[in-house]
Amino acid sequence: MHPVCRDSLVWYSYLDPNISNFSIFHGVRFTQNLNYVNMHANQRGYNSEAPLVGALCFSSPLNTPSMQRSLMIGYHNNLAKWLHPRCMSNASIELNTKKDVVRFSMGKQLGKNESPTKGKKAFKRVKMSKRAKLNELRFYRLKAKKKMNSPNPEVRIRYKLEKAKRKEAWLIEKLRKFEVPKAPAETHDPEILTEEERFYLKRTGEKKKNYVPVGRRGVFGGVVLNMHLHWKKHETVKVVCRPCKPGQVHEYAEELARLSKGIVIDIKPDNIIIFYRGKNYVQPKVMSPPDTLSKAKALEKYRYEQSLEHTSQFIEKLEKELEEYHEHLDRYRKSKEKLCASSG
Repeated sequence: MHPVCRDSLVWYSYLDPNISNFSIFHGVRFTQNLNYVNMHANQRGYNSEAPLVGALCFSSPLNTPSMQRSLMIGYHNNLAKWLHPRCMSNASIELNTKKDVVRFSMGKQLGKNESPTKGKKAFKRVKMSKRAKLNELRFYRLKAKKKMNSPNPEVRIRYKLEKAKRKEAWLIEKLRKFEVPKAPAETHDPEILTEEERFYLKRTGEKKKNYVPVGRRGVFGGVVLNMHLHWKKHETVKVVCRPCKPGQVHEYAEELARLSKGIVIDIKPDNIIIFYRGKNYVQPKVMSPPDTLSKAKALEKYRYEQSLEHTSQFIEKLEKELEEYHEHLDRYRKSKEKLCASSG
């Protein structure tokens, strides 16, 4: 980048110091050479934006035709070498005319305190080879095998306990993804039923055969959808919860009443809930609530919950074994001390 003054047209890197040898050509403008360079670059397939090809003409006290011709021919040859198509990139050529000085720059112009490498951190990521990965896996397997076959029972129990705790933390993190935020509760006017109406609806629900199953997936969008489909033709519907843990049927009843806006009539000992649709029932447009899981997601959540339950039971068992082993060591140490005291 070479500065050029407007008034004198002094090109420090392109002029011959012997001014008397200049041949002069009058009337040649600066933009003609830049247009030629840009045209030559575009023929080779290189992109070059040209914000500097404005009509720029320089005046000089040595403004004779032969001198201008020599200036422009010499500048053309050097500029063509400087902006050779093979050396050009997709960056644009910029012209800066601040403080009566003409400056050219390729691409983005840097400030006074800026450097080309400022703000750029090159992180060279070392890629492991396949053999290195296999060796690392083999090392961990041998380490785990050594702990599993250790003659010390405490080492074996602690290894299993650490592994089970890592799995428990991983399962808890997985189950957090299935937490669906509950929708804000809508204003719902509960219908008041008399004892005679409840008794009639209870007997009607027991006699009719229409039912909705709630299996291992629990309450999800499909259960509520089936309830609304049954309520098209029937006032009541039975919800059969199997398999069901003790006390879980009441949780299902509360959740289904919230989602379907139905009324719980009775809960049977064999985990059957009878729901009444209500006197002023209107079928909703969206029968499957948006704050429920799909069928596939509900099954996946159930599997993680089962795995978490078994893992928690296994952790309790290992902690109990470790405690019993420590008690055994204490008893053995005390008996050994008594034996040494009696023999001594």
